[in-house]
Amino acid sequence: MTPFLESILFRFVAIKSLGDRTFQQMTSDETFRWTPDSESNCIGVLIQHLHGNMLSRWTDFLTSDGNKEWRDRDGEFTFRPERTREDYLRLWEEGWRVTLNTIGGLKNEDLEKEVTVRGQPLSVVDALHRQLSHYSYHVGQIVVLAKIQKSA
Repeated sequence: MTPFLESILFRFVAIKSLGDRTFQQMTSDETFRWTPDSESNCIGVLIQHLHGNMLSRWTDFLTSDGNKEWRDRDGEFTFRPERTREDYLRLWEEGWRVTLNTIGGLKNEDLEKEVTVRGQPLSVVDALHRQLSHYSYHVGQIVVLAKIQKSA
């Protein structure tokens, strides 16, 4: 594994770890459903979105478009009141397992390849950076929502 692949994998693991540490402090179903207002997504919805994105982007990463036909992006943003803390944590772990296994399986020569997302070509390196920033953004939202809840 190249220093770049080691570094990028380390960064993805660090983002997951930040979310994991946040979830350790969230012990009830309600903490995953809470929103500060009607315009905001709850932590559970953010997890649903990350899960859908991760499965879509990283399944057959090098050989198929990152926006799979089976993905229901709009549905990811639908609040599902029946879901529990355990349900959300299962989605979180499944998404990260696919993500980290795919990145961990990349070879040096894969860094010179192109992938497509929504029909647009991207270098593998750019796709990795793009997803790292996307996941960092949403995990940051999760951390802020958890902190707001704790102080409320």
